[in-house]
Amino acid sequence: MTGPRETPRWDRLGPATAARLEEAALGILERTGVEVPVPEALALLRDGGAAVDGARVRIPERLVTWALGAAPTSVTLHDRAGRPALELAGRRHYFGTGSDCLNILDHRTGERRRATTADLVDGLALAEALPNVDFVMSMYLPSDVDPALADRHQAAAMLARTRKPFVLVTYDLAGMLDGLEMAEIVAGGRAALAARPQLGVYINVTRGLLFNEDSVRKLLACAERGVPALWIPVTSGGTTGPITLAGTIAINTAGVLAGVVLAQLAREGAPVVVPGFGGDALDLRTMVDPYAGPEPKGVAASLAHRWGLPMFSLGAGSDAKVVDEQSAAEAGMTMLADALAGGHLVHDLGYLESGLTGSHVQLAICDELAGWINALVRPVDVSDEALALDLVDAHGVDGSYLELDHTFAHYRERWYPTLFDRRGHEPWRAAGATTMAQRAATRVDQLLAGPRPAALDPDVERAVRAVVDRAEATAGL
Repeated sequence: MTGPRETPRWDRLGPATAARLEEAALGILERTGVEVPVPEALALLRDGGAAVDGARVRIPERLVTWALGAAPTSVTLHDRAGRPALELAGRRHYFGTGSDCLNILDHRTGERRRATTADLVDGLALAEALPNVDFVMSMYLPSDVDPALADRHQAAAMLARTRKPFVLVTYDLAGMLDGLEMAEIVAGGRAALAARPQLGVYINVTRGLLFNEDSVRKLLACAERGVPALWIPVTSGGTTGPITLAGTIAINTAGVLAGVVLAQLAREGAPVVVPGFGGDALDLRTMVDPYAGPEPKGVAASLAHRWGLPMFSLGAGSDAKVVDEQSAAEAGMTMLADALAGGHLVHDLGYLESGLTGSHVQLAICDELAGWINALVRPVDVSDEALALDLVDAHGVDGSYLELDHTFAHYRERWYPTLFDRRGHEPWRAAGATTMAQRAATRVDQLLAGPRPAALDPDVERAVRAVVDRAEATAGL
């Protein structure tokens, strides 16, 4: 399992402000309620004590309190071999890619073009090789397959091309069930996947207080199977919620808490991962939803920590169109904010253009930033060996430590960059006077030319592929 990254961190809200936002969300649930257009879910909520009027559900505070106590405070994701890899608990953070970019910024040609299956495969291989990428998502939406079934191709690729934990994104309930079936094949069955999940299922709810049918049915299916569900309502300030940060967060938080209640009513103890992000608003000058705005950072994470629930955060996404100073600055600042907030799963490394375009080069730069951040938050070792007071006493006020065995034994513990250049000016010029982006592009090519991860057992891979083939046959392809 990736080593713990537990240090005192940043709490954006503080107890009083967090309590005020929670109180507002609970009031929304009791007064305004949420729309839940699924009869089975309505029956669960009614039997649990909620007031149901048609599809409108009003949830009392006591039911929310019960659900928060019933939901697991920790979710562990495993690697493909079934070994624990990421523990979503406490104030830990892990970095991963995003999903479904329509375009790729091709680092070999400089062209922005539609992504293909080959780009998806290369992106997964790169994410597998980068040491500070802890989990993966599908990265690209391949344009060379039927768009209605692209999620099946993405799921099959992630299962075959990476051993790291991953987040599954699907377009509808049928796609999610096919994705889970493929994951169960790889894991060795439904019970094995539930016991040692390699994946969490991303459930993108259309609005904070208006649940679409597919999202609700996905949540119920995940609860039934014991698979971690990432329940992520989306409320946009100025359009689907108040323009104010507090108003948007209050609506979104109400939707988050309603999802936790529903999952626990479906199966007490069902693993639910809540948003560590939210509160975004359209830039009303451009009508673009920015990925790197500062105002919402840390707010939802503070609430998730208040409840002690695992979370899915958003960092590293940039609104820049190319790999440049803006893309590096926005990625670094947002990744650092989520790490300091203890954001658990921090996704969207490699994202450009507000989520429309992905870049292998940007992903490599984000990996470097992740390594820097991980070193920053590492606890300080104050053991006798680290303090080295015996050496200080022996060498006095003007001693040299360069030639000591202690230096040789410990110098590798310092963080050394892969892409950041620390050479003097003349050595840098002699090596080609490269920019950060150029060095990152070279690293991408080197890693993609290297060994690929071990493939699935051929029989297992055929069984996974059969699920994709079945979906295509059902669709008449």
